[in-house]
This record gives sequence, structure tokens and C-alpha cells, in this order.
Amino acid sequence: MSGIGIDELVVLVVEPSPMQRRIIRNALRNNGVPTVLESGSAGEALDALDAEAPDLVVSSLYLPDMTGAELVQHMRESQGHADTPFLLISSETRFPFLEAVRQAGVVGILPKPFSDAQLCTALAAALDLLSEAPEHGGELEDQALRVLVVDDSPFSSRHIARVLASLGITRVDQAQDGVQALELIESRLYDFVVTDYNMPRMDGRELIEHIRQNSTQSSLPILMVTSEANENRLAAVQQSGVSAICDKPFEPAMVRKLVRRIIAG
Repeated sequence: MSGIGIDELVVLVVEPSPMQRRIIRNALRNNGVPTVLESGSAGEALDALDAEAPDLVVSSLYLPDMTGAELVQHMRESQGHADTPFLLISSETRFPFLEAVRQAGVVGILPKPFSDAQLCTALAAALDLLSEAPEHGGELEDQALRVLVVDDSPFSSRHIARVLASLGITRVDQAQDGVQALELIESRLYDFVVTDYNMPRMDGRELIEHIRQNSTQSSLPILMVTSEANENRLAAVQQSGVSAICDKPFEPAMVRKLVRRIIAG
């Protein structure tokens, strides 16, 4: 895949603390990022997004005028920044406070303090998202696979579709929840399904159970990409017949690895 390199990356850091901004700026530059813009609030960040069009936004969760979750939601709802990669850096560990960020679509959530290895992984995920699909298809192009992606986050759906395209899988249908997914599954054949867990009307576990118990495509391979952290719920998903589970936010390389494994049987 071709695309932007780390030596071309323009990063906007959104952090109210000057000391924390300096720490993040230095870490980015030490990893080869040449241009680091800085904002102390979400309002400043939104202005900078319009004026500078950075390739990646790195933000704290708690900002003076709104939360990082609200900032990324503003971005996802905008015309020009809906697909701009977003990386959260926060000491917050409570699931409810981070779930809104995960659902809005992020390339990573790093702790405070973060390690160099954690930052490198997140930057690699951002560059992967910014990369272009191969001009002549990927390794699975010849198989002409049809895939259904089920996620109520448009950003997450597009992100997964780009990862699939990098493998040569371009016949991708999208559904916003389990109910819509079942309608599509009953009307056409798929080679595998990629689904989120937490969705309105019908969640991922219910979708898997319905496919396994009631669908004419009951043996359909299913990959779940989810931010769900509850072990009991994940155990129920395993019992429902999921083929593989991947954490959200995900590393594109891990999704590609799981897709290859699913296709290989």
C-alpha cells in the first residue's frame, strides 16, 4: 500500500496542560513525526482542524470546554474531518468514560504515562488508516469474496472496509445493527461477517445466535470487533459460535491476520 509516511505526518495535540503537551510533542518527534501542532482546548482544536487539516489528532479526554469523546464526535459529524484518525491519551480507565470514544472510532487509547512501544503501535495504526488501497488489489482479490460489516459507527465501518480493501476484498456491504444485517443475510450470500457487539435493536451476540440457529447461512464465519470488556458477555459471545474476536480499537494488522485465518478455514 502507498500513502503518507511518518516523516510527512502532521499531528495536532489537544491537551490543556503545557507540560503534558511538551511530553507528547517530544515523544512524537522522537518517533519521527516532523510537524506537531498544539491546542489547549477543543474549540482551538476544531479551528486548527479547519485551518491546518492535520493527518492525526492526539487528544486528552478531559478538556476545558468539552471532553475528548465530544471532540471526536464533532469530528465524525463534520464534512471535512469525519475520517481523520483520532488517538486518545488519558489516565481514565473506567469503561463508561472510554466507551463513547471507542464507539466514535479511534486508532488507539493510550494511558498516561504511555510507553514508546505503545505510541509506535498507535502511530502505525494511524498510518495504516491513512494509507491507500493497493492499485491492483490485494492477496485475496482473486477469491471475489463478499463480506458484510455490521457496526453502528460509520467511521468504524469505513475503517474495517479499508482494511478489507487492503487484502483485495472490495465487495463489502454495511449494516448499522443486527436487524439490518439479518435482512441482508436473508437476501444474499456472504463469505464472512465482521460485526460489532454493542449496537441498537439487536447486538452482536444476538445476531450471531440468530445466524447460527435460524439462518440458511448458519455456518457463516463471523469475526467480532468489539470494545466490550465484560468477561461474562464475551464468554456468552464465545458460546454463541463466533469464529474470532478482536479488540476495538484494533490494529489493522491483527484484523488482516484474523481474516486470513477465517478464510483459510
